[in-house]
Parts: sequence; C-alpha cells; structure tokens
Amino acid sequence: MTVMTAAAIEDFLDEVFPQRIGTIEAVDDMRATMSLAIEDEHLRPGSSVSGPTLMGLADVCLYVAILGQIGPEPMAVTSDLHCRFLRRPRGDRDIIATARLLKLGRRLAVGEVQLFSAGDERPVALVTATYVIPDSD
Repeated sequence: MTVMTAAAIEDFLDEVFPQRIGTIEAVDDMRATMSLAIEDEHLRPGSSVSGPTLMGLADVCLYVAILGQIGPEPMAVTSDLHCRFLRRPRGDRDIIATARLLKLGRRLAVGEVQLFSAGDERPVALVTATYVIPDSD
C-alpha cells in the first residue's frame, strides 16, 4: 500500500531534492515509473544517452518507489548501485524507468530498475540498488 501519491512525492522532492532528474509518471505498491525527456546535456558522442544519465534516473526512480511506501524521508540514501548496460539507448527518444522494490525492511530497501528507450520493449539497462533507511525515532 502506498502512503504517498506521485504528486505528493513531486512536491516533497521539489523541496528537498530540486536538482533531481526525471518526471514521476506513476507510483504503485512497491513500484514507480519515471520518464526523462532527453536533451543535449544527456548525450554522449554518437548520440547515445550517457551512462551517468541512466544511473541518475534509475537512482531517483528507486527513491520514488521507496518514498511511496515509507513516506517523506529525506535521509534515505543509496548505499550500493550496480548498472548493467544492455544496449545503446537512443538519443532521440525519452528514457523510461520502472522501479520495483524487492525487499523493504526497517533499515534497508533493495530494488531493481529497468530502463527503456521510449517505444522499445527491450531494456537498455538494468540497475540494482540498495538504500539505507534511517531510524524513525
């Protein structure tokens, strides 16, 4: 069950993390979907979306999925992130990220994020990550 809506998470992130990238499309039970409109600053030579852009969007998308479950927590932070690049992400299409929480405990959240070029069913990258959730004293 989600405790924050996509709109509430957007408002919270505007306040505590305004430099994030991406737009929240949906927040569901243990899931989140985001999109990123690709601009020149997201591209590497050869008109591919850069790795740091993909990893950044994946990281924010997983954070959004976590916030949807635990509520506003600015100090939940990434402790581990691994990215597998699967194919060239097209620079002429938006990037879509879909996060799924695999485990949500009191102190740790583990999840995976698949990233796609819009309109393509084949993922361009797969990210697995762990977040540390602070004590709620």
